[in-house]
Amino acid sequence: MTEKLTGAPRSDAIAKLDGWTEVPGRDAITKTFTFKDFNAAFGFMTRTALVAEKTDHHPEWFNVYNRVEVTLSTHDVGGLSALDVKLARKFESNSASTLASTLSPAQRSVYPSLATSAQRRLRTSSVLG
Repeated sequence: MTEKLTGAPRSDAIAKLDGWTEVPGRDAITKTFTFKDFNAAFGFMTRTALVAEKTDHHPEWFNVYNRVEVTLSTHDVGGLSALDVKLARKFESNSASTLASTLSPAQRSVYPSLATSAQRRLRTSSVLG
């Protein structure tokens, strides 16, 4: 059974997540992802939904055009758990995948480290993190 993260393990887990912050008044984390356009944002949500379904752990999210706001919390434990941290990492991986696929050849030449970083994340991640 999944347990609620508290104390140092909780703080350490959140600190290792890029751009995720605690939700004021809730035991949850949140992040807003911004993409090139609606198609890229929706593709990101679709890929992440498949992972969420496979792990039976589903995000709270809100989408407007190219922006996806995500909140993660485990309702069964009443707060943040390792499942949320794992899903947050998958959001990061899927975000990098979406970004890499939407860069034009010109953007890849100007931002090669961004494309390389996104591709590296894809190679080192698995479906369940």
